[in-house]
Amino acid sequence: MRIRNLIPVLVLLASPLAVHGQAPVQISLFPPAQLVSEDEEISGFRLSLYGRNAGMTGLDLGLVTHTTGDATALQIGAVNIVEGDFTGVQAGWAGGSLANITRGQMKGLQFALYNGAGSGQGLQWGFVNNTEGRMEGLQISFVNIANDLHGVQVGLINIIRSKDRFPVLPIVNWKFDN
Repeated sequence: MRIRNLIPVLVLLASPLAVHGQAPVQISLFPPAQLVSEDEEISGFRLSLYGRNAGMTGLDLGLVTHTTGDATALQIGAVNIVEGDFTGVQAGWAGGSLANITRGQMKGLQFALYNGAGSGQGLQWGFVNNTEGRMEGLQISFVNIANDLHGVQVGLINIIRSKDRFPVLPIVNWKFDN
């Protein structure tokens, strides 16, 4: 079955639930050229070149995935952006992405050249990891930065801004109090 033959079926599936604020399927070139409005939440599957929606739960595949609210998902894209809280895995095609950005709290795994989170619980693995708040878990990268940490950083440069003694260390840095 060809993709263009599936589009009417996907529109019919997405339309009834979109009225209630959630749709099971989103296909997007870029907003507003997408099946479901960017103000709606997706609970199921999103496939996009650049997809933007209010919320995302499920499998999120695209070149750029963007959620203006919270997401609980497996996000696989070159750039994954969540403006709210994120739970799940943010990664990319062929094992990595350019950037994963979660403005709220990240719970899970981020795997990219650049990983950023407001706060985090889990694992950040990349070239640069930056948690602006508290990170609870493990950061593995060439450059690891956390405002506060309950865990371990492994990398060439490791920075824990809230640490009184030795806030910057090569190879390994750690903090487990509070």
